[in-house]
Amino acid sequence: MELSNRFLTNRRLETLVENQTTFSLESAELHVFETHQAADKILLKFNQPVLASMLKGKKVMHLENMAAFDFLPGESLILPANELMCIDFPEARMESPTHCLAMAISEDKILDIVNLLNENHAKADGEWRFTDYNFHFTNDIAIQQIIQRLLFVFAEDHPSKDLFADFMLRELIIRILQTEAKKIYQDKTMYLDGEHRLSYIIQYIRDNLDKHMTIKELSSKIYMSEPNFHRVFKNELGTTPIEFINSERIKLAKSLLQDPHKKIKEVSVECGFNSLTYFIRQFKRKEQVSPKDYQLRIAIQQK
Repeated sequence: MELSNRFLTNRRLETLVENQTTFSLESAELHVFETHQAADKILLKFNQPVLASMLKGKKVMHLENMAAFDFLPGESLILPANELMCIDFPEARMESPTHCLAMAISEDKILDIVNLLNENHAKADGEWRFTDYNFHFTNDIAIQQIIQRLLFVFAEDHPSKDLFADFMLRELIIRILQTEAKKIYQDKTMYLDGEHRLSYIIQYIRDNLDKHMTIKELSSKIYMSEPNFHRVFKNELGTTPIEFINSERIKLAKSLLQDPHKKIKEVSVECGFNSLTYFIRQFKRKEQVSPKDYQLRIAIQQK
């Protein structure tokens, strides 16, 4: 994701560290920061919840209750209001500056969207709530496209841009909530209450990837109808049960392919794919490379 030439031509460069250009709408402000020289321990804070997204270059983030981490293009960070950021810019140069956006969103707007989601797509257990902690994640293609579109809308001169932004902010916040729920289920399943039905079924899927699984079987294990199970799963994780199963199987396949002596057909069977052709097609769709080429690439890296 890049800043447009129109933006770079029209903005004023007043400082080499965190030069700020701001665009304001009714329920959000968009700040674009550029840094053209190495710096460290730069402090930044907003009085509204913030979505920060890296566009170009690298930052090192120091946040409360988190180990320092690299913040890279294609990644985003949700921060509560008044959260202090301490930022290093180890690689910023005049010829290769860092670009980052920070979108401060009205808490009232966020609450309205969360309430709308709870009214129309309630969670199976509890309620949707916007994150009140620092949440670092990798953008999926949908979130990436919304952020790119918002960059354009904030900067354009259009009488209806508040309305355009409102629709996009609604989708962005809902997708972030689903991304957070998916990450919790996938990364922290073992810490969740054993009574939580989705956490149970996710662990069951991971433990049985080599076996044939059907929606009917999975839904019956947590005493749901098939349509309700499919709806709840997709609402909370942002993906269908079948897509999730295939994604987990591809993760397992990537691990097995670390062995250069493993045959592709063996890997396919061990990952629960009944069809070698289907396995290859799913792997290429997910990884943009065939299983064989992936295995060869790993073998070269291991030498």
